[in-house]
Amino acid sequence: MPTVTISGSACRHLTGGRTEFEVKAGTFLRLVKELDEICPGLGHQVEESMAIAIDGEIYQDAYGASFDQDSEIVLIPKIAGG
Repeated sequence: MPTVTISGSACRHLTGGRTEFEVKAGTFLRLVKELDEICPGLGHQVEESMAIAIDGEIYQDAYGASFDQDSEIVLIPKIAGG
């Protein structure tokens, strides 16, 4: 099962302080849905304000991304620039 690690503290209020999850998802969209089922509101937070690293490759827009059952996924708060 893919392992998801949430970096930073932006989502901790939604996860009860939990920072690591095992999921069954194989795509980013399924991941968002599954995280929202585990912790309501987390999926929306991930879509809106998190970048995703899949096996070390960072995606700013991961809607087309897929991953394997042994993938390591890290959710990283997006940094606003201007």
